[in-house]
Amino acid sequence: MPNRPEIVCICGSTRFADELRAANRDLTFAGIIVVAPGEADEPITDEQKAMLGGLHLRKIDLADRVLVVNPGGYIGESTSREIDYAHATGKPVSFTAPASAAT
Repeated sequence: MPNRPEIVCICGSTRFADELRAANRDLTFAGIIVVAPGEADEPITDEQKAMLGGLHLRKIDLADRVLVVNPGGYIGESTSREIDYAHATGKPVSFTAPASAAT
């Protein structure tokens, strides 16, 4: 048994907030530490978006692996960048749905 629980970073479009929360809940109840995208109750500025994007890459650094929440196979620009980063840093990446050819 490991000395600490596995750490998973959830990535995905904030348009799928309900699905991201469900993945967070399911992983947490499976005994996994979850790091997830930040949430905002109102629109954010470009500066805030850039800051949150950089912060999310640091969350990937903390994780043992990445889970991409991508209903219907959708992967947007930010999530694609996060996947590329995870691969470049050697983090395993899995998906909740097969990636769409249109992404």
